[in-house]
Amino acid sequence: MSVTLAVVQPRTYLGADEERNVDEAVRYIDAAARRGADLVLFPETYPGPWTAQRLYEPLDRLAAQAKASGVWVVASTIEPVPGKPGGFHIVLALLRPDGTLAGKYRRTCPVGPYIYLGGPFWDFDYTAGDELPVFETPLGTIGLLVCSEVYVPELSRILALKGAEIILIPAGRVVDFNENWLTLVRARAIENLAITATTMNLIGSEGMAMIASPERVLAQSTEEGLLVAELDLERVRALRSIAPKISGSGEFKTIPNIASFRRPALFAKHLAG
Repeated sequence: MSVTLAVVQPRTYLGADEERNVDEAVRYIDAAARRGADLVLFPETYPGPWTAQRLYEPLDRLAAQAKASGVWVVASTIEPVPGKPGGFHIVLALLRPDGTLAGKYRRTCPVGPYIYLGGPFWDFDYTAGDELPVFETPLGTIGLLVCSEVYVPELSRILALKGAEIILIPAGRVVDFNENWLTLVRARAIENLAITATTMNLIGSEGMAMIASPERVLAQSTEEGLLVAELDLERVRALRSIAPKISGSGEFKTIPNIASFRRPALFAKHLAG
């Protein structure tokens, strides 16, 4: 099964021009569909809002364009936390090609306020969520994470154990350790035998969009615009199903069925208390 993923690395507007991001996101969905995309990924908090001072609803227009273009879309925003005045979740929303909402992931790690409250780009009382959903779709099973959650390998492993074949990890803005960040994105693909992808907002900096399979980097770009790659989910499923081995023949560029190396009882013993 082949899926075409389009990763969007946009030039992001902030401040009084922030709602222009919604117009740009709509345009990118249309452009991605014209290039054959089945699934479109945007960065963290894109198309916004980015602050509690400039709230607007971005998802309705994106859902309408997802329906018009017939594609799945992962977009990001913030949403108020019920019962916590001033509190906001960072949300990734998965939109279906019929314009309906398949579900949301609310960032879980780390706990707030992290870099958000009073930050130079974000400014709201970030509140961590507690759920790690996966989404069964005709494109495969999708898991979602946000930005530096790539540094918490347990999150990707949980998603993979719950069946995620595609793990999307859009970032906000990274400028001083992109190489290490991308190494971790690729590591999450290798150790979980999954497709992983990331992208970021371009805010006066070079980008770091990447799409990786368990065996290689499929596409990578530092430039503004669309990064498109074909995802071979049959290969992912095959690598997960056969016995672990080192082929020595070039048959595999990774170790198949690596999840079988796990010893949950051993882990529980050493983590007890």
